[in-house]
Amino acid sequence: MKRLVIALGGNALQEGSGPATAEAQLEVVRNTASHLADIMEKGYQVIIAHGNGPQVGRLVLQNEGASHITPAMPFDVCGAMSQGMIGYHIQQAMGDELRRRGFERPVATLVTQVVVDKNDPGFKNPTKPIGPFYSAHEAKRLEKEKGYTMREDAGRGWRRVVASPAPLEIVELPAVKALVEAGIIVITVGGGGIPVIRKDDGSLEGIAAVIDKDYASERLAEDIDADGLIILTAVEKVSINFGKPDQEDLDVLTVEQAREYARQGHFAPGSMLPKIDAATAFAASKKGRMAIISSLEKALDALEGRTGTLVIQG
Repeated sequence: MKRLVIALGGNALQEGSGPATAEAQLEVVRNTASHLADIMEKGYQVIIAHGNGPQVGRLVLQNEGASHITPAMPFDVCGAMSQGMIGYHIQQAMGDELRRRGFERPVATLVTQVVVDKNDPGFKNPTKPIGPFYSAHEAKRLEKEKGYTMREDAGRGWRRVVASPAPLEIVELPAVKALVEAGIIVITVGGGGIPVIRKDDGSLEGIAAVIDKDYASERLAEDIDADGLIILTAVEKVSINFGKPDQEDLDVLTVEQAREYARQGHFAPGSMLPKIDAATAFAASKKGRMAIISSLEKALDALEGRTGTLVIQG
């Protein structure tokens, strides 16, 4: 049985054009669970990671909007809330789907802390988009009224960006390993994990940031000795010259090729670049490891070599 860490992108959790309700999110996740179950039925052992950008952004907005009624929760607590909310939907949908197929397996969400460096340069240069999209006019108003840092996001509109430090250590890793070895389908490092710093006395303290889920998934995949890292996103394959007349979709990338294309600026920061960085780091970490970047709908096809972009050592 091959062990896979599967990192779910935003489109696997929430439909971009649909309502941001719990019911709508659960419906999207039920479709996601069907694709994941297809992979599990082929004999793969799956560990699930996911993002939380839209969800944690909305939770922060809800907290701020109701602060005149009840105290707003800090950013790290909102991250923990998003882990519980999204994990609940995934584990319910996965459990129902596997039961329907007669392939029942226990599914558990683990609220996960991830240690970051308090001096990480990411704190000085916020890059991680969270929350809903805004027009340029609305973005300027939020910058003025709330002090947010707003940036245009891949031609889709303006979003708030927050610090995105690198993940150093998964605090609950022993628990993750124990659950995996017991045959439980684990949902972990949700939203990249709750960012915490380790103080001089060894205690942990939450900090306002969102760790990129692709980097956290790569850290997880290395730490549990996975065979593959599958990063699911909105596109079927990685491309160079994306959106241009000479766009080229890529079937296979060596670590060296991927890093060169990244240096040439082919991959957008905060979008495809973290996926490429995570995929190359995992593929380079140990002989025989591979990473795949593809869409949710084509995940099994990509695993079986029919589509997707495969990242391997040269």
